[in-house]
Amino acid sequence: MQDSVIRLENIDFSYGERPILKNVNLEIKRGMFMGLVGPNGGGKTTLIKIILGLLKPDNGSIYLLNQPMSEFKDWNRIGFVSQKANSFNKGFPATVFEVVAMGLTAKIGYFKFFKKQHKEKVLEAIRSVGMEKYIHRNIGDLSGGQQQRVFIARALVSDPELLILDEPTVGIDYQNVDRFYKLLYELNAKNDLTLLLVTHDTGVMTEYATNVACLNRTLHFHGDSEEYTALTTEQLSKIYGHPVQAIIHDHD
Repeated sequence: MQDSVIRLENIDFSYGERPILKNVNLEIKRGMFMGLVGPNGGGKTTLIKIILGLLKPDNGSIYLLNQPMSEFKDWNRIGFVSQKANSFNKGFPATVFEVVAMGLTAKIGYFKFFKKQHKEKVLEAIRSVGMEKYIHRNIGDLSGGQQQRVFIARALVSDPELLILDEPTVGIDYQNVDRFYKLLYELNAKNDLTLLLVTHDTGVMTEYATNVACLNRTLHFHGDSEEYTALTTEQLSKIYGHPVQAIIHDHD
């Protein structure tokens, strides 16, 4: 039986008088590649912030790695990659190695000298995302897709059991988006890394994700990718509140 990595029970959240989430129940088990989809304003990013402890729900319970949120302290077991494209300072003076090494700060502390095993850990993370050729390149000199690979390596270097990604392909050129999703698929399939991906790209769900959750204020669908693919256009449009159709990616 798969272990529970995230379990949300009866989550409600409002900004003042404006309800954002209502009675959300969601479980993500170890080894899943969960895609979280839904319309703009449907509460996806708010839900991620609640999972990360950045927002407190009005009602409900949160369990991370089988621990109540109030008792959970091992945040290095959870990696997070945000929408960085619109806010990243391309003039930031750091190499790929230095950016990835920042991901070890929580484990070894600030102003600590890197030991040989720490350097090896950084190199391993960089290799895992295929960026070893750029190890001494300034982060600002890379393309959007390459930068996101580096930020994934930074999240991976602390050996997380769960990686959460909030719209990670924003600002990445079309040619590199599919390559980026393939990287996530390989991390999930080969490394058994549990993934929670927030995306607007419904085609990703038909190709890479093992499970899908459709959120529009409340959870309208929660099942495996085959069940999601079987949803009719009418069912998807009802979830999103406007006409929508899943597009199957062709990788041949």
